[in-house]
Amino acid sequence: MTPTERRASASLGGIFALRMLGLFLVLPVFALEARRYPGGEDPLWLGLAMGIYGLTQGLLQLPFGMASDRFGRKRVIVLGLIVFALGSFWAAAATDLMHLLLGRSLQGAGAVSAAVTAMLADLTRDEVRTRAMAWLGSTIATMFALSLVVAPVLTVWIGFSGLFWLTGALALLGVGVVIWWVPPAPPPATGEVRGRLTDVLAHADLMRLNLGVFVLHAVQLAMWVAVPSLLVQAGLNKSLHWQLYLPVVVLSLLFLGVVLAMERRGHLKKMFLLSIGLIAVVQVGLLVQSLGTPSLGGLAVMLLVFFCGFNALEATLPSLASLIAPQAMRGAALGVYNTVQSLGFFVGGLVGGWVVKSWGSPVLFLSCGVAMLLWLLLALPMRNPVRGVPVVET
Repeated sequence: MTPTERRASASLGGIFALRMLGLFLVLPVFALEARRYPGGEDPLWLGLAMGIYGLTQGLLQLPFGMASDRFGRKRVIVLGLIVFALGSFWAAAATDLMHLLLGRSLQGAGAVSAAVTAMLADLTRDEVRTRAMAWLGSTIATMFALSLVVAPVLTVWIGFSGLFWLTGALALLGVGVVIWWVPPAPPPATGEVRGRLTDVLAHADLMRLNLGVFVLHAVQLAMWVAVPSLLVQAGLNKSLHWQLYLPVVVLSLLFLGVVLAMERRGHLKKMFLLSIGLIAVVQVGLLVQSLGTPSLGGLAVMLLVFFCGFNALEATLPSLASLIAPQAMRGAALGVYNTVQSLGFFVGGLVGGWVVKSWGSPVLFLSCGVAMLLWLLLALPMRNPVRGVPVVET
């Protein structure tokens, strides 16, 4: 990477990590702490307050992405971070569940992920873009693991509302990063109509990737409806779950080095399909574990394999989307991508909870495995990606 590309990756990766931290940080303690608010005793409203962030973020990713095509990436990112900070402060000051829900929804309304991803694609060459996107992708798993570790500790130190004050302050710090550290974006291409949604929706290759990222994140969140219970059944107290999550996530990041090495050798398709297959196999393993007495060692192996595949896909999916989409509609294309990604989070949590309540964990893992296998079949026609050449057969 050139110095500018390294600077862009580091600064935009930090902003992206902040978005994921805002989504994940309160999740480990939300169900317990929000019950203390008036109205928090209602499970339906409690669940809605917990998941509304992903819904509003998903609905607004596309408008923010399209706006970044028309008005500039930096302006849109700064606006989104300010909205996110206002939502954080609103949630921090909430005295009942309804105001907490409104704060969380306003947090999600600062939907800058599409603009951040599009700007990183603008600032990196094709030959290093997968490496840059790997940094962004790895932040999702890293922030998820970090939240599991630090959220209970921070809640003791600064309280539940303090988590929101903290994320709001970090968002305002991110505004300064965008203005003074993120490199200037290249000028838009001239003579092209920018941000046309119809062009994105008519692009079969992009929509195939969008379906994949929806399945990936729906499966990710649905899994975590049942995985903590399996760990408790295996003998690991819920207060100690972070001792398993943290090492498996850190070890799984080493797999990204293999992915990048294979991509440089022209084998990205093999790694892409292998990663989908790994997550499908994990669902089979979790299904077997849920049918009997879970083994802590077996669960640790399954989670390690899951995060290896998940991190690899988080690195390759946005890279493929940015390579396929022309620069003139890159913000719109990545807006759709991040929209279905966020909606995948929301649907995965909602449907996952319903399936476990109605039919139990085995049916959940079976459903997740079937979804991953269907995605694998959809991805098989993909040609081995070549820089500058469309990645998937239309």
